[in-house]
Amino acid sequence: MKFGKLPSIENVDFSLPSPPKETEKILRALKPTSKKPEVYIGCTGWSMKEWVGRVYPTGTKATDYLKHYANQFNTIELNTTHYRIPTSTMVKKWVSTATSDFRFCPKIFQRISHSKDLGLSSTNIIDTKEAYLHFEEKMGCCFMQLPPFFGADRIGMIERFLNKFPTEIPLAIELRHESWYENTDPENEIYQLFGSRNISPVITDVAGRRDILHMRMTNGICMVRFVGNGLHPTDYTRIDEWVLLLKKWFDMGLQKVYFFTHEPDNLLAPELALYMTTKMQENCDVITRGPTFYKEDLDSQISLF
Repeated sequence: MKFGKLPSIENVDFSLPSPPKETEKILRALKPTSKKPEVYIGCTGWSMKEWVGRVYPTGTKATDYLKHYANQFNTIELNTTHYRIPTSTMVKKWVSTATSDFRFCPKIFQRISHSKDLGLSSTNIIDTKEAYLHFEEKMGCCFMQLPPFFGADRIGMIERFLNKFPTEIPLAIELRHESWYENTDPENEIYQLFGSRNISPVITDVAGRRDILHMRMTNGICMVRFVGNGLHPTDYTRIDEWVLLLKKWFDMGLQKVYFFTHEPDNLLAPELALYMTTKMQENCDVITRGPTFYKEDLDSQISLF
């Protein structure tokens, strides 16, 4: 993930900003439940040959990567769907391969998210619905990543898109243009729109764009895209802070979290996912799971902690 990356993080203030009062209001208004919150922690792809012998067993073939990925993690930021809408056959195969508690979070096709009219003049939205419905109970929350040039003056286009997007498919939207964060009014129109349509705003924690770490919630689903810096010590202290914040949000009523760890070239993302899982299990009463690793020479699973 290159968005928001810096050549040096020496002077970055990585502390989490105080959540706006509107987030607490939204969380406390959620319907009470006796169920434990669900926390899904994963990476951004399973096609990583560099993980063989560490995340996957020694000798794992590419055709078995998803099977082993799903055994290690309980969710994925599915980037392959950003480049093409999968066929129904492909989705059914993914679903049949993954474990019962696994949740896919597919990224919306770029010819929707990066088109001038958000795909309204094509069949791409309909085609996406027909494919994504086959995720069935293993659908987590798909998300649309709007490009950096898509500014707040185009909120009407988002509303028209949401009028056409299927309501039965959970959706989160990442807003990247700076103009979305210039309006600090509690009644900010975009969050009012998201709340009325049950859309989650993606929270992105990345060094070079601290404004996009908005901490605003609009429903009971929180999606965080966390961008680390090669397992720099601050990666871990930032995770620690996130765990404490999420614990507070769980106490208020937060029900579900999708937390995706990004590292350069995706190589070290599993280590950060394991750290996040371990800290969540130590500090929060939630349903979650994360990876253990294989020794390359013994092919037996070990934990880093």
